[in-house]
Amino acid sequence: MNHTQNPKLRLQPITLHPIGYVERDGRDEELSGDELRARPARIVFDPALTDGLLGLEPGSDVVVLFYCHRSTGYDLQVHPRGDPGRPLRGVFAVRSPRRPNPIGVTTVRVQRVEGHVLEVVGLDALDGSPVLDVKGYSSFYDAPYSRRACFIRRDDPQS
Repeated sequence: MNHTQNPKLRLQPITLHPIGYVERDGRDEELSGDELRARPARIVFDPALTDGLLGLEPGSDVVVLFYCHRSTGYDLQVHPRGDPGRPLRGVFAVRSPRRPNPIGVTTVRVQRVEGHVLEVVGLDALDGSPVLDVKGYSSFYDAPYSRRACFIRRDDPQS
């Protein structure tokens, strides 16, 4: 039985409406997540939501939730970062965009706020990705104590 056949999981579908989209200069299809994070990006909000940006300023950190709109299909077990030299992990233990609900989440630094546009650095979403929400980062909620990562650390050659 797959997860959509389980009667306890037959919930009503959820409808989300994007609040904006990601805008990048140049082609981004071949860039790694690290390369994307190193390049500035713009989050273009629906102009009707501009008042919701009050309080955001350069240097602020925000958490961005976005839809991985170019993701197709998923595997329940993957090699982290697509590297077959790394041990298989369950998709819920890694940050792959190829997942049952392809939602990405990244903490970014605001570089500039201009009208209904945030310029940020640290975002690994692709050009055109629908933005579902932006939340102010809080160490109290987002990192209340040291946590053990279940995905592969970049500096760990064994993983």
